Amino acid sequence: MNYQESLAYLESLNIFGIKLGLERMQKLLARLELPQERYRTIHVTGTNGKGSVSAMLAGILRHSGIHTGFYSSPHLVSYTERIRVDGQAISEQEFADCLSSIKVYIDQMITDGEECPTQFEVLTALAFFYFAIKHVEYAVIEVGLGGLLDSTNVIVPEVSVITNVTLEHADRCGGTLAGVARHKAGIIKEDVPVVTAAKGEPLEIIRQTAEEKNADLFVAGEDFSTEFISCAEKYQCLEFTSHLLGVVKEPYSLHLWGKHQIENSALAVMTAQLLHNTDDRITNKTIDDALSLVSWPARFERVDLGEQKCIVDGAHNPAGMQALRESLDMYVPAPERVFLLGILKDKDIESMLDILLRPNDTVVVTVPHSERAADPQQLAQKAAAHVQHVEAIADNSQALERALELANKEKLLVLAGSLYLVGGVRKLLLDKKGGE
Repeated sequence: MNYQESLAYLESLNIFGIKLGLERMQKLLARLELPQERYRTIHVTGTNGKGSVSAMLAGILRHSGIHTGFYSSPHLVSYTERIRVDGQAISEQEFADCLSSIKVYIDQMITDGEECPTQFEVLTALAFFYFAIKHVEYAVIEVGLGGLLDSTNVIVPEVSVITNVTLEHADRCGGTLAGVARHKAGIIKEDVPVVTAAKGEPLEIIRQTAEEKNADLFVAGEDFSTEFISCAEKYQCLEFTSHLLGVVKEPYSLHLWGKHQIENSALAVMTAQLLHNTDDRITNKTIDDALSLVSWPARFERVDLGEQKCIVDGAHNPAGMQALRESLDMYVPAPERVFLLGILKDKDIESMLDILLRPNDTVVVTVPHSERAADPQQLAQKAAAHVQHVEAIADNSQALERALELANKEKLLVLAGSLYLVGGVRKLLLDKKGGE
């Protein structure tokens, strides 16, 4: 099949929805001769920050001269973004060819009376399969949802990383914060070290699970930390410390803005230090080289359009909005801001708006590319309680034009609310930027 045919096939798998569990995945991978066991892996989960931490780790491995795969989700524009080798996305033809190969085994499963894998399971198998045929040495694997029953949880990694735990996807992960934490802790394996920034009850659950699995646990703020030193136009200057490892004030530059990225980078550096124990290609220099160049689109990303200052951020839950608000106040303080927002209806919209918005802000509401998108008129009504002016424009392109008009090069423009929105709107912004 070609790429368009592969997309149609993936869409046909959507009828199976999200079905947590590992049995289908294990059966499919067994038919593919266990491609995920042909290279070393790092497994990353968490409510927020797992994509950023994964991108940093993939960069560190690559700048250490290690042939590296990287699997992430969701994508902003194309499925090919999810699967990368040495920083390069899988080509559309390679994607289609791998899916064609995997479909043969899926058809066999169905013929044998077995349950058809879901779309995410097939994408994950495709990533594992592609990394095997490309002979990567390491692959950084980002969890899709939760951890315990996520399709990626068939690997035995070198290190498990749990960024943080807040109450999201609770309907599929136990219904409570403790339930979500148990799902995140589900990626912990026997004798595999764990690095986390979790706090409170989630940390205690992770700690208990690590003890049960005889897994060494390294906790941000206890065993390691990173301190903010200064901020330049495109960089943060930071210092990593871990008395446990004998590392005191190791400086590095981070090519990502955002207060939350300070802690995220601490997790990546700590993980890299642990990997150094078994692979001396990873050094302080390769860590600094990687982090000074790392990029992660739509995560507090500066995308200025001429004189118009713009921030693109995929914040889509209360914790993400808190990180966005703190970062806006810290890095680009502005008396007035214009927000282009689109949020999914199953999110805690009231809390998100309450955290993010100020009375003198302006909001343009539009519709994310998802069946779960909140009604723009209803979202506008909720936003109106927080700000001086709100407009609802369903079409993303028209909404962006209006937001730019309202910002008028004088106010900061912020695009946020959902990755299902900012991916497409970011592309519109970049297209405009290319035409400057």
